[in-house]
Amino acid sequence: MSELADASARKPAAAKLYSPQLLSLATQLANFPLTADLPLQFEARSRTCGSVVAIGFALAKDDGIDRIGCKVTACAVGQAAAAIMAGDIRGQTFADIQRALTQIESWLKTGGNPPEWHGFDALLPVLPHAGRHGALLLPWQAALGALSMNDPAS
Repeated sequence: MSELADASARKPAAAKLYSPQLLSLATQLANFPLTADLPLQFEARSRTCGSVVAIGFALAKDDGIDRIGCKVTACAVGQAAAAIMAGDIRGQTFADIQRALTQIESWLKTGGNPPEWHGFDALLPVLPHAGRHGALLLPWQAALGALSMNDPAS
């Protein structure tokens, strides 16, 4: 296969992954600035792609998330995943985030049912792109890291 034909064969998969919907999600991160007044903060880095996601939370009295802030240095997949997580995180707890991460990891391994998270359908095209899985997982991993700082057992 020629180099040009090989590039053409790869282009449709990239176009499907980086859909207008996925790309537009990155702009939503501006609604969730990471500020110093968010007491629970954590930064996670992907060993596979080098993406970095910093998350900060303020909790409500019931330990549900009241406010979130994000600083994301990642590909469009990592940015979209962070925006999707942030957009539906209010009221969620450590257990909710852990359950979502477990569902995402299972979906990535088996291709079975996607996680039950509002807006996650925009990330479904990531499944066949193993090189992007680390960026997709990173926001949820950072969220658990931040919430772990509130755990009396830690």
